[in-house]
Amino acid sequence: MQEATCRSAHFSFNTAVLRSIPMPPFLVRAVNTAVDSGNRIHDDSVAAEYGFRGGLVPGVTVYGYMASAVIEHFGPRWLQSGAMDVRFFEPFYEGEQVAVSITEEQQGRMKVETGRASGFAWIDGGHLDDDLQASPVFERIPASREALRLGTILGSIEKTLDLSKPGMAAPLDAYIGGERFAHPAIILALANEILLSNYILGPWIHSSSEVRNFAPARDGEHLHVRGKIVDAYEKKGHELVVLDVAVMGGARPLSRIRHTAIWKLRK
Repeated sequence: MQEATCRSAHFSFNTAVLRSIPMPPFLVRAVNTAVDSGNRIHDDSVAAEYGFRGGLVPGVTVYGYMASAVIEHFGPRWLQSGAMDVRFFEPFYEGEQVAVSITEEQQGRMKVETGRASGFAWIDGGHLDDDLQASPVFERIPASREALRLGTILGSIEKTLDLSKPGMAAPLDAYIGGERFAHPAIILALANEILLSNYILGPWIHSSSEVRNFAPARDGEHLHVRGKIVDAYEKKGHELVVLDVAVMGGARPLSRIRHTAIWKLRK
């Protein structure tokens, strides 16, 4: 089977066939899409200080590869009413092949695995509660236990989607289909962005996400991102923070995300 780098992002869907025939793995060659970012865990030398063998491919990028396989199974309706919970156990590195497998579980849920990340995807059909308040972004402050306390309302961010570059979805297209819907990795990356717009962090790692989709975002759409801290704790010497994030296209709800990150790594 050809790798996903050779596939067109303009998918052709036949979900009835896909459900009756076991899907071969979705293959893609991993790209470290954050090598030049402020998070130096994606830099080879800094990652080595924490015991890794190279800069880490971002979790949102790996999620994007998994979501691409999910979209091939469910079709574009997953962008409108789909859900996926995913956890990252071990990192991928630049140039490694990622093989995403999908197996059907009970009640329409699909198990999505790469060997280093695992999750479940399904069609959800829920609704977004408009309970996250907007707040202006003040000066970024250094991350600390006190600064990342439970209940903290994050400064909101706004941006206009520009899908002219691959971004977090590389090497896949940043958009899905002829309507140029934003690739799921682009949307999940906004949960990282709101954290970074509020806090100054050292090397950190995205460890898990629970995503609920309500509508796809379109190229050129103006987005509003709100969030708050809903948990913070220590585990095995790492300091973790959990965000509740809502992504809106004006008054149109797009996505709700429970996003967990290790903001301070144990050396």
